[in-house]
Amino acid sequence: MRPFVYERAGTADDALALHDGDARYLGGGTNLVDLMRLGVELPGRLVDVAHLPLDRIETGGDGGLVIGATVRNSDLAADPSVRASHPVLAEAVLAGASGQIRNLATVGGNLLQRTRCPYFQNAGKPCNKRAPGSGCPAYEGEHHNLAILGHSTACVATHPSDMAVALAALDARVRVRRRSGGERPVPLGDFYRLPGDDPSRDTTLEPGDLVTAVEVPPVGMPSRYRKVRERASFAFALVSVAAALDVADGEVRDCRIALGGVAHMPWRARRAEEVLRGLPANEESYIRAAEAELELAEPLRDNAYKVPLATNLIARTLSELGSGERAGGDGRAPGPSDGGLS
Repeated sequence: MRPFVYERAGTADDALALHDGDARYLGGGTNLVDLMRLGVELPGRLVDVAHLPLDRIETGGDGGLVIGATVRNSDLAADPSVRASHPVLAEAVLAGASGQIRNLATVGGNLLQRTRCPYFQNAGKPCNKRAPGSGCPAYEGEHHNLAILGHSTACVATHPSDMAVALAALDARVRVRRRSGGERPVPLGDFYRLPGDDPSRDTTLEPGDLVTAVEVPPVGMPSRYRKVRERASFAFALVSVAAALDVADGEVRDCRIALGGVAHMPWRARRAEEVLRGLPANEESYIRAAEAELELAEPLRDNAYKVPLATNLIARTLSELGSGERAGGDGRAPGPSDGGLS
């Protein structure tokens, strides 16, 4: 392992001052430390931000949330206000990792975790995300679990976060403290970026920018998260869906849909939402909306199965919401002991 300097920041200003061009912010370390061991990340300095006073979940009068960046994933999933007002978020966090990892992982770190593409994680292989210009062997190689939406010939990796998919459906905003000065909220759709010709950057953050919180507006309708994975134990999504649905007089009045496991970033299914609004709240409408979204898909040789999988998962999730079904069957988000959802 390359030698590095370790610094612990006491305040956000300290963290910004300690960051140089070769530094990385360290939260729970559940992703960054693994990448350092693999030789994928080689920072000259780690700035520990896990102890910054950003560990609160605040509830607004309108039912919205402000979640500090150092809130642990376990605390987020167990928080009564989150479980009551934004169950899709609690479900997504519980589906994302084991209890041990959730106890360490922070909200900010969850948003910024890197892809689990096997070529990216192998420092001996070419990878445009890790070494720009070296190529994307996944495009013609092992890609059965990689992107079908928004990818390019430069990169077909998928974003690994479950939590970020739920936040995409909730129209969340990420508060960013800039090294250049000031703090501003960035809509999640503008926070992440598609690969294009330069997949080395996952987000629109500039070096040294610090995530301080996530703002989540009230959702105002039933919501839930469903995830399909290759094994029953904790694994990354083949396809996941975060959805919210408002039905009145048998008609879809409003909806939110986001997909995971299919793109370089959490994929907001806006075409499906547009198609679905105003249609009868039935399975035929849900399939129609899902198929409209998946018309955008460009599957590769070995991952075309994700198109019908995503279509059916969207339809099933919306059907359950439309009929009032919830995970656990009692109208609440699952508790921390319920394990990951499948």
